[in-house]
Amino acid sequence: MGFLIRPAQRQDLEQILKIYNAEILTGTATWNDQEKSLEDFLNWFNTLIAQQFPLFVAEHPESKQIAGYADYSSFRQITGFKHTVEHSVFIHPDFIGQSLGKALMLKLMDHAQHNHIHVMVAAIDAENSASIALHEKLGFKQTGYMPEVGQKFGQWRDLVLMQLNLNP
Repeated sequence: MGFLIRPAQRQDLEQILKIYNAEILTGTATWNDQEKSLEDFLNWFNTLIAQQFPLFVAEHPESKQIAGYADYSSFRQITGFKHTVEHSVFIHPDFIGQSLGKALMLKLMDHAQHNHIHVMVAAIDAENSASIALHEKLGFKQTGYMPEVGQKFGQWRDLVLMQLNLNP
């Protein structure tokens, strides 16, 4: 079944928020430990728009449910990094294993290339082998490993840094 990959709209934020907050409560794809509010996500959405960064959603064609989303934004707030972005992809648990992560990543990569982004960076929990494998398949290379730089659920977490040069 083909999902529609499209730019997110304001009315998508409640479903996006549910996906993200579920990950906060149960997963390690984000190391945030406090649920976000709709106001938090509205501010985030408006900042992405103001800075001309993308937010894409994968929409189920029949139910119109948001099955996943992806974005990128500044890697660091220093002008020398203006052509480098860090991205994130989150998939609703009911839709894992349907290649939505790959579809959203390809959309982000295409957008980045058309917007003169030189490097995309992924910061991935070291135990997220599925995400690491997907990034490798898409041409990302591991460029860093940072042990015990964060915590989640009372455990120290290791971070894998991967990057893709979009115009080598």
